Amino acid sequence: MIRILRLRRACAVAAMTLALLTPALRAQETQTEEMEKRAKLLQTLPQDAAKRHFGAARAGTGGEARTIGSYAKGCIAGARALSTDGPTWQGMRISRNRNWGHPDLIALIERIAKTAPREAGWRGLLVGDISQPRGGPMLTGHASHQVGLDADIWLTPMGSRKLSVDERETISATNVVASDWMDVDPNRWTDAHHAIIRLAAEQEGVTRIFVNPAIKKALCREATGDRAWLSRVRPIWGHNYHFHIRMGCPDGDSACLDQTPPPPGDGCGEELTDWLNLQHKAYFGPKPPSSGKPKPVKHMPLSAMPEACQKIVLSR
Repeated sequence: MIRILRLRRACAVAAMTLALLTPALRAQETQTEEMEKRAKLLQTLPQDAAKRHFGAARAGTGGEARTIGSYAKGCIAGARALSTDGPTWQGMRISRNRNWGHPDLIALIERIAKTAPREAGWRGLLVGDISQPRGGPMLTGHASHQVGLDADIWLTPMGSRKLSVDERETISATNVVASDWMDVDPNRWTDAHHAIIRLAAEQEGVTRIFVNPAIKKALCREATGDRAWLSRVRPIWGHNYHFHIRMGCPDGDSACLDQTPPPPGDGCGEELTDWLNLQHKAYFGPKPPSSGKPKPVKHMPLSAMPEACQKIVLSR
């Protein structure tokens, strides 16, 4: 199994190199940049592309919440929108209309935000992308976030004042990873970063927290006492400006396809070392040769989505 995992990660190095060098993973695009990307994509995007339909939905379906399919190929009915502002949270990049999620996830975000100042010394949450109103594939960015059970939390605590609309659309989150991509930046990483990620990982219903491998390394080094929560913190490229919360399928949602639970142990050994080395190689190693031709992009047609999702996105 370990050899298989290594092979899979090695095969992903080239793709990882390209991904790490895109603005979406360096920081969050501004509203202007996002709109330009969408406009350019829509010029060539097939009419039957699933992301075209789901990206056009401006509101949820109402009714009882249901999650259908997998995190990277699914949708949600009855999603709830996180309020733009709360006592201890503020929504970011609100023009994207990606503040929709399963009611259980919205309640989780609000619960973490409420306890963050007391439990983590974190004034409040700046909340990035959750899901679209009906989930599904997004016009830009994420492959996951499709069933309303994923949320991005910026690695920047909420300030003491309410941000303006313009600030929410333009400012960047904090990159806490060092320039060599092998550890966190000691000038930016704080005990509060460790505490807020641990707080999220320990919440009921959370199955995974995705962070940059360098952040996982810091968490492994600093964790004391019970280390069980570390097994849910999974290293993956990107995620140096935010951490990603993932909940498991809600009870009773038989059409929701859950992930296999993380392997036992704290995940601080050889697997983490492999991720760090792959990340360093992607940035500083030889780049794969380019053919000079743009790689054709395949877009999933709506017909390839679960039948229930096709009905959800086309319903009025």
